[in-house]
Amino acid sequence: MLVSTLLVLLMIVPGLALFYGGLVRAKNVLSILTQVLGVTAVAILVWVGWGYSLAFDAGGPFAGGMSKAFLSGITGQSASATFTAGVGIPELVFVCFQMTFAAITAALVIGALAERVKFSAILLFSALWLTIVYAPIAHMVWATDGLIYGWGALDFAGGTVVHINSGIAGLVGVFFAGKRIGFLKEATPPHSLSLTLIGAGLLWVGWFGFNAGSNLEATGGAAIAMINTFVAPASAMLAWLGAERIFSGKASLLGGASGAVAGLVAITPAAGTSGVLGAAVLGAVAALGCYWFVGRIKHQLKLDDSLDVFGIHGVGGIIGSLGTGVASSPLLGGFRPADYSIASQTVIQGQAVAVAILWSAVGSAIVWALVRYSIGLRVAPDAEREGLDITDHGERAYNL
Repeated sequence: MLVSTLLVLLMIVPGLALFYGGLVRAKNVLSILTQVLGVTAVAILVWVGWGYSLAFDAGGPFAGGMSKAFLSGITGQSASATFTAGVGIPELVFVCFQMTFAAITAALVIGALAERVKFSAILLFSALWLTIVYAPIAHMVWATDGLIYGWGALDFAGGTVVHINSGIAGLVGVFFAGKRIGFLKEATPPHSLSLTLIGAGLLWVGWFGFNAGSNLEATGGAAIAMINTFVAPASAMLAWLGAERIFSGKASLLGGASGAVAGLVAITPAAGTSGVLGAAVLGAVAALGCYWFVGRIKHQLKLDDSLDVFGIHGVGGIIGSLGTGVASSPLLGGFRPADYSIASQTVIQGQAVAVAILWSAVGSAIVWALVRYSIGLRVAPDAEREGLDITDHGERAYNL
């Protein structure tokens, strides 16, 4: 669990930072890197302050209590309330593991508003959003007294908590922040796909801590999550590249990286319950769904989701969470009881998805509004044209 926790941290810094950093224009590289770094620090402090307690302390169906605020009563000898085969892990390890989940979820959101939002606004948003939106959804899904947990929804490693949640928050944020100057009028190609590939590779490596670590023990359950974390992104990558080859004539590096991430997103909720065949199908279906949204629907809607946070994490998370009901079936090699019902489980999955979307949409709108009407969201137009690296941070990524 110590290693898995550090692998998830690797996903954020440097994995997600480099993935996002390569996708923005050169004048905004340091801005997005610094935002990811800053959000990580905010998430750590919010989590140990009150986030963990709101998420995992005993409470009601929507949120936990505050008896564990600032980790009150938790020592090196405290055992986590989460047990497998009667064996607990130190609660501080569980705190740290879940802390990295909170950090990467908040960091994912900022990609939707890249290149136009103030650093201070991002930090304030993260602190408020983790409190109002993330911690309650984590409680609903993973705490034993949570609403969605009680329904019997399957979310092994965060399809609703992490991906749908961040995708919806990013989508709502786009409407509050508005479009970038020159959107659909000026070309905004990624400045370094090499950095993006390095980031994608680190995300994939770190995802083994994310998925296999969610088993909380080095047992067969972790092995199932591990093999699925190989298979789903591989299938998704080839599906995305194949779609690109058919519809645009070229199979791109960006497409391959995007497909792999889409597959990782989709398998997250099913990682510990899906069979290998189900993982392969789920990854491919999610990749095609994300490709369709990013390549067509996004442009029809004129949606300036800068780095496709909703297009990949939101859409992929919805497909993955709903598809978990199918992929987990023993008919596809899934690891559920013989009397498992695809139909009834998929209905439960749909209910969980609906609650996650609604809570994230309403909560995120409240938080973005608070930020916008208090300290403001957008940088000045001249600052946006010059680039946030200089105007927000006084540095350049490349001094040529």
